Parts: sequence; C-alpha cells; structure tokens
Amino acid sequence: MLAPEPFFEPRGTPFSEYHRLKALSELGHHVDLVTYPIGRDVDIPNLRIFRAWRPPFVTRVRIGPSFTKVVLDGLMLVTIARRAMRQKYDAIHSHEEMGLVGVWLAKWLGIPHLYDMHSSLPQQLSNFKYSRSGLLRSFFTWAENQMVHGSQSVITICQELQDTVVDMGAGDRALLIENVMGGDVDEAPSRPAGDIRTAWGIPADAPLALYTGTFEAYQGVEMLIDAAAILARTRPNARVLVVGGEPQQVDRARGLAREKGAADVMVFTGQQPAREIPSFVQACDVLVSPRIRGTNTPLKIYSYLRSGRPILATNLLTHTQVLTPEIAVLVAPEPQPFAEALAALLDAPAARAALAARAREVADEKYSREAYVRRTAQAYARLSRGGASGAVSPSVNVAER
Repeated sequence: MLAPEPFFEPRGTPFSEYHRLKALSELGHHVDLVTYPIGRDVDIPNLRIFRAWRPPFVTRVRIGPSFTKVVLDGLMLVTIARRAMRQKYDAIHSHEEMGLVGVWLAKWLGIPHLYDMHSSLPQQLSNFKYSRSGLLRSFFTWAENQMVHGSQSVITICQELQDTVVDMGAGDRALLIENVMGGDVDEAPSRPAGDIRTAWGIPADAPLALYTGTFEAYQGVEMLIDAAAILARTRPNARVLVVGGEPQQVDRARGLAREKGAADVMVFTGQQPAREIPSFVQACDVLVSPRIRGTNTPLKIYSYLRSGRPILATNLLTHTQVLTPEIAVLVAPEPQPFAEALAALLDAPAARAALAARAREVADEKYSREAYVRRTAQAYARLSRGGASGAVSPSVNVAER
C-alpha cells in the first residue's frame, strides 16, 4: 500500500487509510505500507510500515499540494523500489497521487492495482488555491485519468467522486465506500464530558456548539468566526468551542475573533488527541460543519450522525451527498443564516433531540461498519477479476511471506 501522507496523524486521509488497513487486516490480508517519514506507528495485525527517508528540517506536512509533498513523494519512490525488489506482492493499493506510481509499478510487476480515490486531483488545486496554472491542471487531469483507467478496482469515498469515475467511462470498476468507520484510532476516553467544560472554562449551563477539524480555508473557520460574532450579540451566554488547527492558525483565529467581536463566545483549544474527541462531542449541544467549498464529504460527518448530537452544516454538495433536512439543519454558507440557525438550535432542546435521533437511525441503516468491511472485501475481489463486478470471492493476501 502506497500512502503519500504523514501516517498516522489525526486528519482526513490518514484516518481513512487507517480504517482501510483495519478492514483489510480483519479480512485476512497482510499489508506492507510505504508512507512518509512523519507520523506515528499504529498497531494493526498483519501490517508492516516502511517509511521513506526524512529530509533535513522537514517535521510536518500541510494539507493539500505543496513542494514538501513533491520532495517526500520522490523519496518514497526509493522505498517503494526497495520493497518491490525484495518482496513478491499480489497487488498494489495506492492512495491519492501515488496512484500514478502504483499503476506503472503494477503493470511492470504484472499484478493488479487498486486506486483509493479520496479526492479529485484537479479539484485540489481549486480547493487549496495552490495554483491557477492551466498546464498544472492539465497534468493533474491526465494523471487522474491514468490512475482510474489503469486500475482494476477503484474505491471512491463519496457520491461526487463516484459520479466523476462514471463520467470518465470507468464506472464498472468503481465502488463507493463511504468513510463510515469513524474517526477513532484509540479507545474512547473515560473522561466525563463535564470535565471538558471545566477544563476550558465553559459554564455547565452554557449552550455549546462544537467545531472539530483543520483550519484550511475551505473549512470555513473564518465564516464561523463571523457567525459567532453575531451570536455574541444575540446569545452572549452561548459558546462556540473550536478544536483543531496548527498553533499559528489558532493564534490568527483568536486575533480575528477579537477583531470581529467574537472573543467572548469562542474557545480555541488547538489540536487535541483523537481519543479525546468523543468527550468533546458529548460535552456540546450542537455540532457544526461550516465548509464553504469542496465536494468531498467530511469524514467526521459519519461519526457525527452516530453521536446523538444534532448537526448544523452548510447547504453545499460537500454535505448534501449525505445530509438531508430530515437529519441536519442545512443553511447557506454565510455568517447571518448560519448564526440564526445555530441560535435557533441552541434554544430548542426538543428539536435537537429529534434531529439527532433521526440522524442516528440513518447512520445505523445506511452507514454501518459491517457494510464498510463487506464493500472493502468486494473491492478486493474485483482485483482478481480485472475490475468486473460481481459477488465477493475469498480474499488473497496482499503480500506473501
């Protein structure tokens, strides 16, 4: 498995990779993971991790395209070549941009390839505002075409990506597997939810909204700050708890909150251990997802559905592929309607409970862990049939020893 990310770190794609590895282990596969030199090891049966060499002064990798990722991808090639020469493999499973390497390597070795499509590469240029270069976009489009059409099996994580693969004429080899396994990597903590409020100076009776995630521009944290400024005027007793962000990003957000007049209602914690997130969720009254652009469904949405807490999200495709007005409050990605909807939810405990109950019912029905593992087995069964669809067959080991 080729994973061009810091593994493991508590963020989107590494979470998805972690749960894919867990499912493969449960299905009896043995996996050699080649990844970046950054991140912490995880304990999964039948998994070996091989890390690329760490260049001097590189201690972190920001989300999205970057020159650092180009350098680390190049160093990964050396480790990939060493593994390919020392070990006989049955298949290659590639994530993100490493799909291009995986397709070429699989053809050279004469084995099947599975492409794990977490996003559309050309769209990443827009989401992260990395470059407006038409040449670079054309290259990303060409690379994505090579990865999809050169793979015997393609996993997509949301309906938008599934539709993209279908439009490319490769729908027969694509399988939609939503990231429903949840964001937990460690056991849920025993820390009471009340301790969270105490630790961060939030009154026990204060209506509380929670945001968890990164501070990338597309996440809409600035829009959330603007909405909190409105909330500070209409519901000064309410609080908005924000979990995540790099230290510099958090400092900037705090400064912006002071400038906008939201400082009295906003609490910024910075990054917290993944095992603590369930306690933060249980401490709040409303979960918010203020994304302002993008099409991929946030991984956290699936765990939010099971949380017993109501969801407030922007009415954009990134959310509406999963969320509907029956199970979440959906509003325009603008501060005023977001603030008004949040205030209304905080003032209506009965409505919150009903919304959360319907969300959990949908999660149990459509997004179960059992379905995730079953569909992962189906994606691997396709590898031995050249991408054809059909019934699940017995799995084969990814690496034989």
